[in-house]
Amino acid sequence: MAEKLMCAVQYDGYGGGAAGLKQVEVPVPTPSKGEVLLKLEATTLNPIDWKIQKGVFRPLMPKKFPYIPATDVSGEVVEVGPGVETFKPGDKVIAALNVGTGGGLAEYAVAKIDVTVHRPAEISAAEGASFPIAGLTAHGALTWAGVKFDGTGPQKNILVTAASGGVGHFAVQLAKLGGAHVTATCGARNADLVRSLGADEVLDYKTPAGAALKSPSGKKYDAVIQCAPAIPWSVFEPNLSSRGKVIDLTPGTSAMWTYAVKKLTLSKKQLVPFINSVKAENLAFLAELAKHGKLKVVIDCKHALNDAEAAWAKSIDGHATGKIVVEP
Repeated sequence: MAEKLMCAVQYDGYGGGAAGLKQVEVPVPTPSKGEVLLKLEATTLNPIDWKIQKGVFRPLMPKKFPYIPATDVSGEVVEVGPGVETFKPGDKVIAALNVGTGGGLAEYAVAKIDVTVHRPAEISAAEGASFPIAGLTAHGALTWAGVKFDGTGPQKNILVTAASGGVGHFAVQLAKLGGAHVTATCGARNADLVRSLGADEVLDYKTPAGAALKSPSGKKYDAVIQCAPAIPWSVFEPNLSSRGKVIDLTPGTSAMWTYAVKKLTLSKKQLVPFINSVKAENLAFLAELAKHGKLKVVIDCKHALNDAEAAWAKSIDGHATGKIVVEP
């Protein structure tokens, strides 16, 4: 019996950008123990996807070529592997695929059940697929900053940079859920959107005041959720409270050096490199918030799988408002 084939997008080596992607037909994967096979309905792109292609994580990722990129997916369970009892064919789910092996830009993908959750009927596949990296990164960074999402903790002053992006637009909303005072940076065209998500103050990053990150009300930040391209420590430092922390989501060499120096000198003001971890309970928490209208997903654009190159180029450009979605 011939193998069942599916459409997918892959690349065969490092580099090439959108032009390096290839539309191919490959066998539909088979779920192993503790896995489910999903018919994908939506996949979202994240900066890590094109950074892997660029070779930023070589030789660790990808684990092998050819590689089908993207990891944040939503779809329907069509087959379960041995020992799977928590899901059944027909279930609508959200899943985070293994970043080393990828698989999201395809019609079908295999997901491990420990990073798969049921998708409430109230949220779309595109919304659900937006949560695994972007939503969980915002959730994890704010948790590290001491924000309690039930609003029971002391009020904190939070700065979110690049607040109209994939992570940033979730961070603004989650910080407000936690009772924080939120200052946010974004481009002028997205200021009204970021205010609508709950930001108390919005800075245009292209203006002198925005570039200096100064709160219009003079507040000092207890934590900065740093989603933007690299910003020097000298810009952050005067805007931090006495024990303020910069939680850097994509730390480069300069940021790592600052982190080491602040640790060695026992500085009360710290730069913290943040590494996201995917936990099913947190993914389910975000889905529940969205179900009840407490967390909004902003979609920049949607592309068909056969137009994934355009979505890829948009992600590399770095100016998406919210999430970029590919629909098989």
